[in-house]
Amino acid sequence: MRNFFASLFGALIGIFLAFFLIFIICVGIITNAVRSVKEETITSVPRPSVLEIKLNHPISERTPPVAFNFRLPDDEARMVETSGLNDILADIHHAAHDKEIKGIFLNLSDIPAGFASLQNIRGELERFKSSGKFIIAYSMTYSQKSYYLASVANKVYLHPGGNIMWKGLGAQIMFYKRALDKLGIQVEVFRHGRFKSFVEPFVLDKMSPDNRLQTKAFITSIWNDMLDAIGSSRHIDKKQLNIYADSLTIRNAAAAEDRHLADTLYYSDQILDKLRQNLGIKADQAIPAIGLDDYRHTFSPDDYAPAKIALIYASGEIQNGYGDDQNIGALRLSQSIRQARLDKDIKAIVFRVNSPGGDALASEVIWREVSLAAKAKPVVVSMGDYAASGGYEISCAATEIVAEPTTITGSIGVFGLIPDAGGLLSDKLGITVDTVGTNSHATAPSLFYPLTTAEGAIVQAEIEDIYRKFVMRVADGRKMTFAQVDSIGQGRVWTGRQAIKIGLADTLGDISTAMQIAAAKAHLTNYSTEEMPSLYNPLRKLFKRFGVDAETDILQAELGAFYQPVKDLEQLTKEKGIQARLPFNYIIE
Repeated sequence: MRNFFASLFGALIGIFLAFFLIFIICVGIITNAVRSVKEETITSVPRPSVLEIKLNHPISERTPPVAFNFRLPDDEARMVETSGLNDILADIHHAAHDKEIKGIFLNLSDIPAGFASLQNIRGELERFKSSGKFIIAYSMTYSQKSYYLASVANKVYLHPGGNIMWKGLGAQIMFYKRALDKLGIQVEVFRHGRFKSFVEPFVLDKMSPDNRLQTKAFITSIWNDMLDAIGSSRHIDKKQLNIYADSLTIRNAAAAEDRHLADTLYYSDQILDKLRQNLGIKADQAIPAIGLDDYRHTFSPDDYAPAKIALIYASGEIQNGYGDDQNIGALRLSQSIRQARLDKDIKAIVFRVNSPGGDALASEVIWREVSLAAKAKPVVVSMGDYAASGGYEISCAATEIVAEPTTITGSIGVFGLIPDAGGLLSDKLGITVDTVGTNSHATAPSLFYPLTTAEGAIVQAEIEDIYRKFVMRVADGRKMTFAQVDSIGQGRVWTGRQAIKIGLADTLGDISTAMQIAAAKAHLTNYSTEEMPSLYNPLRKLFKRFGVDAETDILQAELGAFYQPVKDLEQLTKEKGIQARLPFNYIIE
């Protein structure tokens, strides 16, 4: 009888959860339908209008598809944009030629995006500005990233109680060795590359001299690019900007205005009056502004042409299998490259790479398809925030490589990490593990005991073999000798600007530069663009939200700044096979 009631109760709970899920989906469908009607009604821009840009969301390479929108009209989350880099650039580009758009309002705070993505957006804003239209920037408090973007504006305004956080760039890395020692966890490290510092947080308690050297070099390169751009736009000497950072001169809004980093200090109502003035409308009139998300629904892509350039995205960590829209699945991406190679209407490929690398075998699978495609038609790589380690390996066979000056690339090296939690189990928890196998190494590698000397030698030999192949791939693709690549390899990280000087990239520029080069190499003057691979059905994402993503959201909210180290340690237990990826998670501010 007890089992009967237990089963009945379980069934009732299951039915309740099923109906609840159906109810949520129905609400989402209705809400999304209402929102879709609204979006479809936005077929024209109010005149005259200003394009408002906030960039208050993590900027992905492509705008993610939305299955359902559960946000209410007055929800604060509705104020957050969702546009990916592709639509941000397309919006700004179209606005420059849109007669109804008179200018851009950069309404900024902090911008959770990489430096190369910001550099790409800033370049598009410069082209917009050259059309003769105005750009106004405003913020309560500018971070260094948001000020870098804002400095392109005709006028930079700041709240009187605000500030510009001007202090220089710094990189921080968390180290876990002491924590692991206390837990009784040892990590066996196998690597080739004196600069391949991904492993350091697990075996050291501070940066190695080599890692400190490379980190200082690449953040200085990024900082110098920021200084050059800001100094040119604001007419401030680069040396003076460094003095301001070293002395923390820009302590408040008044100091920012006095040193010409800001033009005028305005309250929010005053900036609205300034916008009305620029638009030539009355003081009591509502400002006709349109955001990025809505603006992209007011125009269609370029006219169709039979000749096409495939724009293939490789964004996220490189993994085996099919991956998802946040990570690169070797099978899914390889299929897209193969499809573009065999399609006679596709005359060239722009391969957009924004990846810190990942699984070495998966990188090899993608490299093969890129090398085959480059023999059939022009393949031009456009590097995003990262194109490093495995991300560089999948790029090196291209016809030409275009990098942003602040792209993080190189890191030609490989490593393997094998944790040994035997001490944690036996000494801390009193748990012992015994094994039995048909052969000598049947249970290796194991989480419960270290590798033998012979097993460790085999792993290291595999590391050396993969590194040798990696260097050969780069040497063949870049027309260099093995020794030349090895001298700039060893896991060392470079910026895009540095990569040009050492032969790892060909041209500095953004994704539009890569498109122009691809069109020229394919002798195209009129073409359409086909984005690949197709984004996953948003319904897949919806159901995922009830699983792993929901758990992630909860952990991030509860752990705050401590979420990243927990994620790093969890990743340690999940690494399988040899890895070709960037050094560990830098926090660069």
